[in-house]
Amino acid sequence: MPEKKTEPWTMASMDELLAFARAMEQEAIDGYVSLAARMRAENRPDLAAVFDRLTAEEEGHLENVDRWLGDRTPRPVVLPKPLFDDEGAGLVAQELLTSYRAFSMAVRNEERAFVFWSYAAAHAPNDEIRLAAERLAMDELGHVATLRRERRRAFHAMRHAEAHAAKGKLPVLERRLSSLLMKLAASVGVPVAERLRAHSAEAAERAQLLSREPSAETPLLQHVPDNVSERLVPLCEFLLDCYLDLAERERTEAGRKQAQMFAGDMIRCLQDVRALPTS
Repeated sequence: MPEKKTEPWTMASMDELLAFARAMEQEAIDGYVSLAARMRAENRPDLAAVFDRLTAEEEGHLENVDRWLGDRTPRPVVLPKPLFDDEGAGLVAQELLTSYRAFSMAVRNEERAFVFWSYAAAHAPNDEIRLAAERLAMDELGHVATLRRERRRAFHAMRHAEAHAAKGKLPVLERRLSSLLMKLAASVGVPVAERLRAHSAEAAERAQLLSREPSAETPLLQHVPDNVSERLVPLCEFLLDCYLDLAERERTEAGRKQAQMFAGDMIRCLQDVRALPTS
């Protein structure tokens, strides 16, 4: 399978252009299929349906490319680098994923594809390839518009849900984390249990400190995802997001350093918790 050595936007022939178009669409299909499967395994049929819709969109794009190929046999190519990016959706705790985030990721992928084909058109060696690349760029622009509409709908649905959701407080979440860690420590071996108890003590200390000296506000606490406090990994990830956001919002150096320190604590806790099958 040949690997392209020149810049990705320099297409030497129509066969190469169509081969790249097909490879890009297939890469996106594979990515969305994988995400849909993960959401089903995590019992999130709502998000599985979103990724199924995105898969169907990309399959439609692939059919268009195949019709354009006609009798040509698409040659295999290796993309210079992956152009599809799930932006961590395949790894982040499923409780932290939303339809809005899924559509936002899809929008950015289509925007990257638009830029790719725009460059391909600008660097085309002849009019035939330039016009073909421009057509592909315009197709991607249409996909961007469609997905941005879907993202707006998801955003308004999310805001409606947030208006009826309970707000979170860091000390409460930290105490919940401390409790979950102690409970887990009682069911594992000594070396791991000691680390979990240490993380539990740190969480309790953070809760006490934040109760005495509240931090700046983070909008993330306006809507705590459902069930985020029921499992360790989602709770750790949510708290990590809160502290990282606070580190950017804090106006004092002391407050910023404290938020960064708490974020570091959460990363270390996450590493230990993720290593456990019971997390």
